[in-house]
Amino acid sequence: MKLLVFVTNDSQADPTVDALVEQGFRVTRLATTGGFLRKGNTTLLIGVEETQVDRVIAITRRMAPGTLVITLDLDRYERL
Repeated sequence: MKLLVFVTNDSQADPTVDALVEQGFRVTRLATTGGFLRKGNTTLLIGVEETQVDRVIAITRRMAPGTLVITLDLDRYERL
């Protein structure tokens, strides 16, 4: 399992989330602020199987070019 963390512009977040949800992915969306000018960003968290990583990145690249992606190994995932 992988955790993908995307940091994108606020203006690109809605179409990106819509495209990912349309393809069956669950997305957690966080309003974030950062950078030199304290510009508003949106951080997206998506947990997927390793085989789905390239698909999620391709969708995000198409919908939100220039987005930062961080891929993390997810050792444990459970619903409490």
